[in-house]
Amino acid sequence: MSKGFLERMFKLSEHGTTVSTEVTAGLTTFMTMAYILAVNPAILGAAGMDPAAVFTASAVSAVVGTLIMAIFANLPFALAPGMGLNAFFAYTVVLTMGYSWQTALTAVFLEGVIFIILTGTNIREAIVNSIPVNLKRAISAGIGFFIALIGFKSAGIVVPYEPTLVTVGNIASAGPMVCIIGLIIIGVLFSKKVKGALLIGMLVATVVGIPLGVTDLSTFSTDHLFSIPSLSPLFMQLDFSNVFSLDMLIILFTFLFVDMFDTVGTLIGVTAKANMLDERGRVPNAKQALFADAIATTAGACLGTSTVTTFVESAAGVAEGGRTGLTALTTAGMFALALLVAPIFLVIPAQATAPALITVGMFMMSPIREIDLDDYTEAIPAFLCIVMMPYTFSIAEGIIFGLTSYVVLKLLTGRRSEIPNLAYILVGLFVLKFMMH
Repeated sequence: MSKGFLERMFKLSEHGTTVSTEVTAGLTTFMTMAYILAVNPAILGAAGMDPAAVFTASAVSAVVGTLIMAIFANLPFALAPGMGLNAFFAYTVVLTMGYSWQTALTAVFLEGVIFIILTGTNIREAIVNSIPVNLKRAISAGIGFFIALIGFKSAGIVVPYEPTLVTVGNIASAGPMVCIIGLIIIGVLFSKKVKGALLIGMLVATVVGIPLGVTDLSTFSTDHLFSIPSLSPLFMQLDFSNVFSLDMLIILFTFLFVDMFDTVGTLIGVTAKANMLDERGRVPNAKQALFADAIATTAGACLGTSTVTTFVESAAGVAEGGRTGLTALTTAGMFALALLVAPIFLVIPAQATAPALITVGMFMMSPIREIDLDDYTEAIPAFLCIVMMPYTFSIAEGIIFGLTSYVVLKLLTGRRSEIPNLAYILVGLFVLKFMMH
């Protein structure tokens, strides 16, 4: 593709970006997301699904969703099967509630279909636009803390400790050291304004991890290069026999709820960080972005994977300067390539991607400066939104606490006119969710 074609298609100069910046951003986003190609087969494999087929389904669904995001929404966001949602699929629906993975896939399929309808009728877009502007800024900051925690946790720097919930891990051990070295490299490169700092830092950390035993080269095998695992064990394995049960309603509601607010939170947070919100504080091309998510989820269920969602790790590409769909197109291309050379990408350890997540977490915090902290009906909801994301390990829960407290405080202080009408409905749904929990 020529530069002129890419310029016309993605309006690069209008967004103040270049082909090289967008490609670097897309590669960086992929590098921070590539772990899902190793993690998702392991999690869904616990539910009895064929791990090799899950790998292929994960990569193909990521390609489908991210291509739609690139071409129709022209936004720098990538999609893949979501963390948290895959755990709910395997450990709650299948292993705890006792349903088959086919039934769980059916719930995901129905969720996708419902989302397509909600998006087509502008309901999802209206939900995005109903989040008050200070909460949008808080969502960005909260996601920053959340993904930084993911980075610290995956590196072994933050570890579980029952008396205090968490504590500092053994910093002198190999995993944390790889992360810290990567973090230092990224910090120096950013200070020197080197393009691709996140990507370079992750690659160097991966190499450093080899002699330290963190980067496991034993998993690398040329035998599986250029051979794509078959989808046949999972393709179209849907089971509608339990569709009208109360359990299915609860399962479906949970999938819908978590996916909707994780996606909305990611879109708002990352777009706010990139200064891409329009003059009314809205996400550009929100409807097309939400369609990408809905269609990819529906396709993913047919292929054989859990809910596909917009990845918060897209923030890594945005931090590298990604502003258009060319970033997403590059990421989609890398997921397609990963199908052919899976062993190469899967050798990158979590400890090497952790420095990028931690650094991006810092970048995501900058909208805090624009939050009105002197107005407590704005400051308290914003604060709750920010802190509840890492404390509950959920973007969706942060939004719930933030928006609910916003509505309650505005009502009790006689400022009802500042509450978007749709916010009342959302808070009602939040209360219903907690009653069903």
